[in-house]
Amino acid sequence: MTEAWLAVLQFADGLFPSGGFAHSFGLETYVQEGAVRDRAGLEAFVIAHLEGSAGPCDAAAAAIAARRAVRGDGAGWRALDARLEAMKAVPETRAASRQMGRQTARVAAALDDDAFAADIARAVDEARTPGHHAAVFGAVVGRAGAASEVVAAAFLHSTAALLVGAGLRLIALGQLEGQGVLRAMRPRIARLAATAASATTPDDLWSFSPGLELAGLRHAMLDGRLFRS
Repeated sequence: MTEAWLAVLQFADGLFPSGGFAHSFGLETYVQEGAVRDRAGLEAFVIAHLEGSAGPCDAAAAAIAARRAVRGDGAGWRALDARLEAMKAVPETRAASRQMGRQTARVAAALDDDAFAADIARAVDEARTPGHHAAVFGAVVGRAGAASEVVAAAFLHSTAALLVGAGLRLIALGQLEGQGVLRAMRPRIARLAATAASATTPDDLWSFSPGLELAGLRHAMLDGRLFRS
């Protein structure tokens, strides 16, 4: 159990080299357009992302991926990965998810002598599967022994931390205010993780965040950009 928790902490850590620091997932658009300018705005953005996308889609996918990886169900894992590819309509967001997943798969394969993780990394490198971050994260942490609800909660927390980190670089907020946003997300993350853990098939995934998707599409046309998404 302790080793499983340590694996969760390692792969969900903001310092893990997945490349997440290079992405704001549409937050930069909102900041440049003046819609997010303070802690309240950042908190609202994080809530929208968790409730409309990360919770019902990515965290649920991570939970399903964990269970399929534990069973050694490679075909089922690839079907889940393909569903995520189809659901990510914004090119920048889709590319970000694939980049983070590819990096996570490569590191996981290098760190552990695990055949399932090695197969994922090889399939992603050979372009036989997209390798979305939620699917890869769920698989490698699930293989380490983490329960599906813990996997979902860790994914959601790491997502919130990524967005808060981007917010601290984009608007005039201090570290304490950023930590306050993360603290405020705890009950929401716990609830969303419990719901995500109940997902059993890719058909249970859903996402509805048109405002965030439009912001993601507009991001490509910003005059100056600090982030890739």
